[in-house]
Amino acid sequence: MSALPVTVDKARYTLPAIGLHWVIALLIIGMLCLGYYMVDIPKGIPGRAAYFNLHKSLGVLAGALILLRLGWRLAHRPPPLPRGTSRPMARAAQWSHGLLYFCMLLQPATGYLSSSFNKYGIKVFGVALPNLAWEDKHLREFFMTYHQLIAIPFIALIAIHVLAACKHVLIDRDRIFGRMLP
Repeated sequence: MSALPVTVDKARYTLPAIGLHWVIALLIIGMLCLGYYMVDIPKGIPGRAAYFNLHKSLGVLAGALILLRLGWRLAHRPPPLPRGTSRPMARAAQWSHGLLYFCMLLQPATGYLSSSFNKYGIKVFGVALPNLAWEDKHLREFFMTYHQLIAIPFIALIAIHVLAACKHVLIDRDRIFGRMLP
């Protein structure tokens, strides 16, 4: 009995890219929801720190996975767009993905830096990371301001990304969405 040849579908993303995409997507959406929820928790409320520590832990995890995903993306070309994709649509896809990666890098970086200038530091699921900075209220607030501001265009880009995926499924029916499914 001979083995069947293994073929690779060039029109699909690789399984590691697909897995990283969905895990990171869930982490980011969860952290954005948690972030907006926890900033309204008044200081002195029991359990408040648990929300912040969970957010930081998930942020460090997401940051590491984002770096892994970026490395994977640089080493593996994404599948080509379908024939007939207009130049403006191809450019829009390229720019929106680039901006998503930019936000995916900046968001955890500014959060990490803000926490690094905080007296509490960063604990990842209860394990304290080495403190890379000193306590400095002004630098902490500077990075936290950008961490919060970046969330706004990040959410807009995610919404555009989801709407574009829906357009491909419901209107274009061009199988673009299927390339990111296992």
